[in-house]
Parts: sequence; C-alpha cells; structure tokens
Amino acid sequence: MRRHRTMGALGALALAAATLTAAGPAAAAEPGGPRATAAAAPAAAPGTEPPPAEFGTDWHDPLTPAPPVARPATRSCQVTLAEAQFRDFTPYRGSYAPPAACGTAAGWAKVVLRLDGKVKGRQYDRLGHLSVGGVEVFRTSTPEPSPDGIAWSVEKDVTHYRDTLSGPQPVEMLIGNVVNDTYTGVIDVKVTLTFYAAEGRPAAATATGSGRTPDRVLPLTTPAVTLPRNTERLLAEVYATGSGGGCEEYWYMTVPDAAPYSCKAADGPYREVRISVDGRLAGIAAPFPTVWTGGWSNPFLWYVTPGPRAFDVQPIRYDLTPYAALLNDGRPHRVEVSVAGVPAGQSGWSTPTNLLLWQDAAREVVTGALTREEQSDPANSSRWTPAAPGAEHRLDTEGGHRLTVSGYLNTSHGRVTTTVTRAVRNTSVHRWTEGEDRDALTATWTDEERVTRGATTVRTDRTYTMDGETTLGADDRLRTVISLGDRADTVTLRGGREVDRSRLDDRYTGDASYTVNVPREQRHAVATTSARYRLYGTGAPGGCYDRTVATVQGTVTQDRRRC
Repeated sequence: MRRHRTMGALGALALAAATLTAAGPAAAAEPGGPRATAAAAPAAAPGTEPPPAEFGTDWHDPLTPAPPVARPATRSCQVTLAEAQFRDFTPYRGSYAPPAACGTAAGWAKVVLRLDGKVKGRQYDRLGHLSVGGVEVFRTSTPEPSPDGIAWSVEKDVTHYRDTLSGPQPVEMLIGNVVNDTYTGVIDVKVTLTFYAAEGRPAAATATGSGRTPDRVLPLTTPAVTLPRNTERLLAEVYATGSGGGCEEYWYMTVPDAAPYSCKAADGPYREVRISVDGRLAGIAAPFPTVWTGGWSNPFLWYVTPGPRAFDVQPIRYDLTPYAALLNDGRPHRVEVSVAGVPAGQSGWSTPTNLLLWQDAAREVVTGALTREEQSDPANSSRWTPAAPGAEHRLDTEGGHRLTVSGYLNTSHGRVTTTVTRAVRNTSVHRWTEGEDRDALTATWTDEERVTRGATTVRTDRTYTMDGETTLGADDRLRTVISLGDRADTVTLRGGREVDRSRLDDRYTGDASYTVNVPREQRHAVATTSARYRLYGTGAPGGCYDRTVATVQGTVTQDRRRC
C-alpha cells in the first residue's frame, strides 16, 4: 500500500519510518448473528515513569480498545490455518481439515479465528486477505514496525462460515510485501482457528431465528451463480476496500479534474458500493473510509492505536432476499458488485463477495415474486471554489441515493414478505492551499437500512466521520491532527414492539508531528492518540463495554475500562 500524497511537496517522499498498515475494530453485526472484532492485545498497565520526550526506536505493540471475541466455557480444539513469512507477492497455499476431537460442524457453538503477527525494521503498511475453499473469511492490513520489532494480534468470530469449515478445503493467504535494502520488514504471521463444542449450549447448526448460521456459503468467483431452489433467505457480504496504491486508496480526498490537486476523480470523492442481480440494482451502501496505518502522511499517529477497522476489514452486508424468487429457478444468474464514482478504467478497489444462503428444508422449491423496485435519482455534486491569492481552494461535495426493494416467498411456514430500504448520503468539505502544504477534510457518511421480514423489522443507522488536517511548516515540520468515528445504532422490532437494541461508538483522535526530509533519527517525532470503543446492548459483555486507550510518543498512558 502506498502512502497518501497529502500534499504535492510530500508526494515524492519515501518516508523512512514507513511500515505496515491495517484495518480496525469491528462494527456491530446483524443482531443475533456473528460479530467480528479486532483483538484487544494485552496492554501493560500505564507505567509510573513519564513517556519519552519523542519517539525512539521502539514503542508499545499495536492494540485496539475493542473487546475480544467472547468464548463459551466448553471443550475446544485448535487447528493452524496458515503460517508464513511474507516477503513478496507469493501467496501462501495450504490445506484445512476440521478437527475431529470437537465433533461435526453441527456441534460447534463458536469458531474463532486469530492472527498473530510480528515484524521489525522498516516497511510500508500492507493489505492482506485469507480464503478457505475460495470463501474470503478475513481481510486485514498490517501495522508499521519499529526498528526493534513489534507483535500484534487480531481476532474474529467466523462461526457464520460453518458450512465452509465443515469439510477439508484449500487455504490461500496473501499479504503482498516488498523487501529490499530499504524496506526490510518481513511479515511473519500465524493464523489459527479455535472450535468450541456446544456441550448443551446452542450450536451453530441448530440455532433458530436470525441467529442461525447460513446453510450454504458461496464465493462469488465469477458473476454467474446458480442457487439452490429452496433458498428462503439470501445475504451478500462484500469486503470492499479502496487500496493497493494510487488515489483510490484515499478516494475521500479526490477532486474533479478542473481543480488543482494531486488526486483526481472526474466526479469527485462520492463513492457508493452497489450490487446488482441480472443487471438490476439490488443493493447500495456507503463504503467505510478506512485510514490505513500509514495514512495522512503520518504513521506516528497509528503505530500503537490504529484507526477504526484497520486490522479487521468488515464486509458490507446486503439483504437480497427480495430477489430469491427470481434466483430459485435453477438457472445461472449474474450477481455483480461495482463502485460508483471510480473514474472509468481506473483500478484501486477490491470487492471479494460471498453469498450467504438459508434453505427451507421442508421444500424442494421455494417460489414467490419480486414485487417492488424503487429508487431515487442518484445525487452527486462537487463544487470547487478556487483559492484567492494566499488563501485556500475549497471543494464542497454532497451525494446520496435511496433504494427500496420488496418480494415474497411461499415457504413451508407460510408466505413471507421481505422489504429492504437503504439510504446513503455523504457530505464533505475539502480545503487545501496551492502547494498542498495545508490539506484538510471534514466529512460525514450515513447509511440507513430498514429490513422487514414478516413481522420483524431491523433498523440499522450507520454514521462514519472524518475530520483531519495536515500542515507542512516552513521548518519542514509536518503536523497532522485528526479524528475518526464509526457509529451504528441497531433496533429490532417484532410486531411493532422493540425487542432488541445495540449501539456501537468507536472513536479515534490523534495529533502527531515530525520533521520531514531528514534521516529517521532526526525526525524528533511526537504524537498523542486516544481510542475509545463503546458497545451497549447485544454483543457487549454484560450489555455494556467501554474501553479507552491513550498514548504519548508510543507509550500507553491510559488503559481504562468503564463498564
């Protein structure tokens, strides 16, 4: 992954402090369903000695304030899924077999994936992915190392991939890397799966209702797919990331061609991840504005506390059940993902997709109909205000879209109607000076989803925020001040009455500066960061989780739990 060209003056800099990047804490999942989380690495209690005056050659290992994955107190079995050292773009290939000692997939209460990594020296942030049987089960990025070396870990609940994990499968993992005389960091990782037996607890295969795991998981390796004819519920999950270098890695700061800025996109920074069925728009979503650990030209911000989702990229989920009747005819159909707003012919987005299917065991064929498709005209407006002499350029962007689809299925338990409404919106103000020695963005993305299935309605309101500014002074001192937010409120209604509620609030703030164009030991880098993760209701231990981690110059100065 290449570093963001925050300003023209920095575009050619090969930052010697560069190292590995990643994707952060988890978002709340569908109520009752699996939830992924970046592991909260064990943090040493803040010491009594004051933090150093500036960064040295080592700092605290990376950690996030998100909760670890909850585990049942039952018999467990562990298998190694992948173990490799990544020096180039050669993927690791291996094989997987489920553990015999923990019974069959029908008896698993939970399956937890864990990545343990270490790296030292000098390296860029790198993006990685892991697939089992062609199904992408994990997408991550790496932290940037210290000269003395760091270690980190990430956990994810992968119980909903039970179907994929039920039998032997090929495994592929890649964290593309470059190692040479300058970038010396070799990424050393081990990935394990731990299986927990049910032993009287609800098992993945026997759970009922919305918490039941999918009966089938199909990787969308080509657009053409044929579904089982008794599909009664259908979700798609898309691991959408703008990454791999170039301006789409920082899509939220692109500007129209007429404006004088280093990252261009003809239609400005508005992006929308869309999924279609046989060429018909079936789902829309706002992409998450991930800031990787080398982002905003200032890796000192992210050495210890990465931004939200940086270590655990969360997939976008779409409920495609209204289209199940069309897809249940036994013929191949096209399911395709695209990113609106990307300049024609320009690469930079990756959208691996899985289809999650629930089947009606009492019916060989489930029939029905798509009854409603209704959308607003997509809106996208970027207005550039040229800079007056000595002042700033300004780009104001507003965009949005709304989609409603509905359909019914004649299942063995009656006719079930599913209606999905989703509305996305983005507003941003981007300001920069002529030489990009000041570059600032204030942006908000909202993604509101309503899914009504029979008598049950799930409302999820997501809000992502970014407010940052980078300046380069006459003394070559670069400073970045930034805050990020990842929030989600989910409410479940049954028969019009509230039966469940959860709230996620994941926030990061940071202020870091260093001297550019000098050797690493002369940068005199300083940084203060704070990351607070709050989760209430479903998924939170005891209904409440609240943890704050603060750092100064890479030293943990606060690790506080409030619940």
